[in-house]
Amino acid sequence: MTDRPEQFHFAGRGVLRLSSPLTRYAALLMDFALVCLAGMVVYNVYHNTRLWPTELPLSYQLLLVSAGALLGFFIDTLYRSWRLQNLLHMLRVLLMVWLGVMAIEVIGLFLSKTATDVSRAWFLIWGVSSYLLLCIERVVVYLWLRGLRRKGLNFKTVLVVGINSIGAQVIEKLSHANFTGMKVIGHVEPQEVVNYMNMPQHQQPQEVWICLPLSDVKGIQSSLQALNQSVASIRLVPDWFSSKLMGHGLSEELGMPMVDLSYSPVSGATWFIKELVDRVLAAIILVLVSPLMLLIALAIYLTMGGPVLFKQIRNGWNGKLIRIYKFRTMKVHHELNGQVTQAQKDDERVTALGAFLRKTSLDELPQFYNVLQGRMSIVGPRPHVVAHNEYYRQMVPRYMLRHKVKPGITGWAQINGFRGETDTLDKMEKRVELDLYYIERMSLWLDLKIIVLTVVKGFVNRNAY
Repeated sequence: MTDRPEQFHFAGRGVLRLSSPLTRYAALLMDFALVCLAGMVVYNVYHNTRLWPTELPLSYQLLLVSAGALLGFFIDTLYRSWRLQNLLHMLRVLLMVWLGVMAIEVIGLFLSKTATDVSRAWFLIWGVSSYLLLCIERVVVYLWLRGLRRKGLNFKTVLVVGINSIGAQVIEKLSHANFTGMKVIGHVEPQEVVNYMNMPQHQQPQEVWICLPLSDVKGIQSSLQALNQSVASIRLVPDWFSSKLMGHGLSEELGMPMVDLSYSPVSGATWFIKELVDRVLAAIILVLVSPLMLLIALAIYLTMGGPVLFKQIRNGWNGKLIRIYKFRTMKVHHELNGQVTQAQKDDERVTALGAFLRKTSLDELPQFYNVLQGRMSIVGPRPHVVAHNEYYRQMVPRYMLRHKVKPGITGWAQINGFRGETDTLDKMEKRVELDLYYIERMSLWLDLKIIVLTVVKGFVNRNAY
């Protein structure tokens, strides 16, 4: 849901705190009601009946109740404060969570062998209509909050510490982001914080943003010392280089705060949803393309003989060795001393059928079985041959950070034109740069974007030899 007002004073009702945990559960309850409403309406229209949710068949009731319970599982993701995020970002997160809920529902139907008890048309229409209702609800709340902010309500007061370029950028961004309802009430230097907080005529801030470089230890410490009796939320906005250096977040080990300079971004709910979506999509795709895969296997056997599959050891998540599968596209050959020569343009080892499979990416289809095994993901950095990893890890800075996530069938580098042979160091550096860009910004929404772009741009690639 969108951010709730911090507090409102209503006559005769005291203070209503809409940022309290109770509000989050109220929002969850509202979402659950909308999901049930969508299920009931779709069922009645589809079957021409007039039943309430409690009168629906048991299998339908279980789907509705489990959907509400699953939304509760993502309460920290869906129902946190969205004050500093825009509407589209909120709806994207909602989409990814709802797709995860639908995927879990499908798995539940499959495992319980009750899939035939539920209409597929009802399930699809219910899934789409529920998402639309949840979106409409959030848009209404979003517009309501904007209306309140235009009336001077539902805002947070911010004290900006640091009269420098960082502080100026923060104030400029807030001035152009009125949807946040963040109101700057002061802009002071670190040594002026004490005087500001002690002046009774000054409005006390609800948040204090310290806009100082990390190297200004004295300024940060003096600001924190001046605020040690304040109930305001305090944020540190370091300079750009420090932000880049800090990477993705902070952790605490043995009671000591640590900056995570290199770590796997896949954890918690993100890991669970990504794993679930990968396995479900891989299973569905394998079922759909199995006739095509049988035809390709038969064509390979008739034109090249066995084996049909090409198997190779590559580095996977955290550098672990994994075996990947592809359809064989080359004549059987052997290379000396573990050398692996990349396929090149007009490579004599590649057969006519193999060239077609490579151009159309059909040779990659068996890798969906790798995804089903849990060795690969649908989206991620492409796995390189072990020999190439050993070579390029010495040549390209941060090369091995590619292995902080599972390798993928498609990735950010591939949809940006870096697929196929990497015959120069510059090409490999650019591919690694794009892979790390994906890892640093990894999200389910970005995965969906890459999958869609892979389909839209087509599987045919002129760089695939």
